[in-house]
Parts: sequence; structure tokens; C-alpha cells
Amino acid sequence: MCGIVGIVGKSNVNQALYDALTVLQHRGQDAAGIVTSHDGRLFLRKDNGLVRDVFQQRHMQRLVGNMGIGHIRYPTAGSSSSAEAQPFYVNSPYGITLAHNGNLTNVDQLTKEIYESDLRHVNTNSDSEVLLNVFAHELAVRGKLQPTEEDVFAAVSKVHERCRGGYAVVAMVTGYGIVGFRDPNAIRPIVFGQRHTDEGVEYMIASESVSLDVLGFTLIRDLAPGEAVYITEEGKLFTRQCAQNPTYAPCIFEHVYLARPDSIMDGISVYKARLRMGEKLADKILRERPDHDIDVVIPIPDTSRTAALELANRLGVKFREGFVKNRYIGRTFIMPGQAARKKSVRQKLNAIELEFRGKNVMLVDDSIVRGTTCKQIIQMAREAGAKNVYFCSAAPAVRYPNVYGIDMPSAHELIAHGRSTEEVCELIGADWLVYQDLPDLIEAVSGSKKIKIDNFDCAVFDGKYVTGDIDEAYLNKIEQARNDATKVKANAVSAIIDLYNTN
Repeated sequence: MCGIVGIVGKSNVNQALYDALTVLQHRGQDAAGIVTSHDGRLFLRKDNGLVRDVFQQRHMQRLVGNMGIGHIRYPTAGSSSSAEAQPFYVNSPYGITLAHNGNLTNVDQLTKEIYESDLRHVNTNSDSEVLLNVFAHELAVRGKLQPTEEDVFAAVSKVHERCRGGYAVVAMVTGYGIVGFRDPNAIRPIVFGQRHTDEGVEYMIASESVSLDVLGFTLIRDLAPGEAVYITEEGKLFTRQCAQNPTYAPCIFEHVYLARPDSIMDGISVYKARLRMGEKLADKILRERPDHDIDVVIPIPDTSRTAALELANRLGVKFREGFVKNRYIGRTFIMPGQAARKKSVRQKLNAIELEFRGKNVMLVDDSIVRGTTCKQIIQMAREAGAKNVYFCSAAPAVRYPNVYGIDMPSAHELIAHGRSTEEVCELIGADWLVYQDLPDLIEAVSGSKKIKIDNFDCAVFDGKYVTGDIDEAYLNKIEQARNDATKVKANAVSAIIDLYNTN
């Protein structure tokens, strides 16, 4: 769940890249980076931290050039070392920088191929660096002193042939242009747009449409599965389908939690999708508990607010803001380590007692992953005087790990894995629990309009991985990489390395 952006402008793009990354900050708070190109030279700044902390005035002044790319990261496995902050760079051919959102599922095979066949060296554990080297190699074998759009698209086609998984990419070929492309299943999101200035037309590629909106760009469209867009340094735009058998299967969890509500993804309003999630939840409650005694519906800020509002309207009960959120605490879902998440919940939220005292409260969250957050929030509601605490999730039960770039942890850390709704309800301490049904979620996201999506990637709910290459051995492997104990150890080692490098 990283954020990517690329801009080809008519003047310095450093401030626009910074602003775009700030808009996309919800997609990752671990690291940030920007690289720009000017007169054949690259200017790079990247480090761990939020966008506002990584880029100071002295850094921004050095990021000169009319085109550049940016990245914000949250790690899906292993360490959060600053050595793995993006964009990554290779000098051959041309000088290529790349930023990536997603996860390659055949990264071990590719790493071996890169070393043994492509004769390239990978310096980190990041699959983004692997993807960069694959792309660079395929562009190099074209043997052109000056690459054309045909060469770029041919290289992307080879990337699709070699790489498996979910990925959205922006890459800059120094002195020539910026390319963006999407995996053949369109799992991870990417859009592009344009704006008109006195100097001419400028183009932007980004993870979400909201970053285009804020900077005054007009959304052209999402990239189709397997499609690439190439924008030359002079501002010429080319697009090409680069995959042989693309299938439209975007990640449905983007609409549940990851994306901002003001984004449009694959022609679908995230905001409207979440409204419909609330409607579906309310209908389920009315079916199963027509004589419910809910006094008030309270969202767990922020992502669930839209669904909770429509749920309350549908049920005909009061909607109230019962929790005040500290805006300076990061999203607990993406924090490495259970201890950090537990500590963060109490720092992040505080209950307004008058909204709970003596009432039957329905708490609404976007999803339940580990159960850490909702268990503590339910306890907070009881401490604030709630008579009964009910809980509903706008998403179905999360029972399986995600392998396409979202940090859904190892299976045994998922509270719903191998458990019934009743068992989860008891573990989190609710009086009763309601999950969204998967068919209802799909219908809520799809809406009534006709869209070209073949199906959604719902693997975290149903265990069906759309790339077709995921087996038990692979899941066992990522479980070892993603469990909290491994992350804590890796981060401790990374912190020592970063401290050594700093000194």
C-alpha cells in the first residue's frame, strides 16, 4: 500500500511532487522519496519518515527539473530501513529511477535470474529494486542509444512476461521521459491526467485521482490492466496495452480502507462505495435483528465514517461522533509490531463519555484484521458507560493474508482465521458482531453502473488469489517474513545500520 507519483511539467516539478505525496500520505508513513531530472542529471532525496519531515527547504531547492517521480512507503515485510526507501536507481541503460506500489510474488526466482542471466546486482531486499532491474535489462537489450516509445513499451511487455503479482509503477528514463504501468490483473491502482498551463500541457501519473484533483490536473482515466503510459520530456503522451491476456481484477480492499473517500478508482467513487457498504450492513442487521435496541451508531474514525452514516440513516437511529482522534498518530493498521499498535490506540482515540453513558452503542469499523484496535475501543466504550456495545465491520471477515502489497499479516495473526463470527465476537469483547457479506461488499463497490471489471481481488476474504501462483509453501514463507516477531527483529537491526550510516 505505497503511494506513487510522476510528473512531466513545463517548470520545476519539485513542489508539485511534494504536494502530491502529501495528499497520498495515508498510503504509507514509513519513508518518502523524490527524484527529479534536469539537463541529464538526477537529483534525489529520500529517507524514513513523513513527507513533511523528509523534505526540508534545503532539500527542495536541490530537486530541480521539469520531470520527476515520488514515492511514499509502508513496508509489507522485513525491515523499514532507510536503505529501502524509494525511488531506486540504476545507471544502465540511460539512468533509470523507479517507484513501485505492490508486491512481486516470484521475487526469489527473479532475483536469481537477474544475477545469473542478466548479470545485475540487487543491493536490498526490496522487490521494487528487482522490478527496476528487470525493466532496465529489458530496455538495455533493445540496444538503442535513444529509446523510443516502442522500446519502452517492448520493455514493459517483457516485464509483464517475467513478473508475477500486483504492481503499479512509475519510472523515469533520464533525459527522455516517464513511464507508468500496471500489472496484467490491475490489482494495484494507478491513474493519469493533465493540466493546461501558459507554457503548455503537463501530465501526472499517480496512485489515486485525489492527488490530481488537489493539484488542478484533470483525470484522463485509470490505466487498464497491463497497460502502460509513456510521456516524453517534451510532453508527448503515448499509451499501449502491453500484456497478452489481461484480466480486470482490482483490489477490493482499496475501497474498504486504503483509498481516500474522495478518490475515483476504476471508474468507481470510493465515497459512494462506502455509502453502499453502510446500506448493505443496515439491511443485514434488519434481517437478522429486526427488533434491535441500538440507541446510537458511532464510527471509529476515520475510514468507517461514511459507511456508519448511511447505516444510521437506514436504521433510523442517531449518528454521533463518540471518539475524538489525535491527528498526529499514524494509522495503526500499518504500524509494525503489535506492541506499537496497542500503545497507539489509546494515544489515538479518546471517548466522549456523554455519547456512551447508559446507551446501547453500535460501533462501526471498516474492517477487523488483528482485532487489536477494536478490542481496545470496545473496552473504552464500556469504560465510558455504554450499557451494551455492538460492533459491525463494513468488510467481511479477514481470514487470509494479502500477497499483493498490503500488510495483511501471517494467517495466525488474523483474528478471524479459523474462527467463527461468534468466537471473534467473544475475543474482542462485543455483545454481538456483524460482518458484511462478501456478495454484498462486491455489489456495494460495483454499484448499479456497468463497469468493465471482470472480478475483484477478494483474496483476504475468500482465499482466492487472482494470479493463480499462490500455494501453501508461498503462504508459509511470507508468514515467516511478516509475523510481528520477525519485523521487530528486522527493524532493530535496520535501526542499528541506519545509525551507523548516519554517523
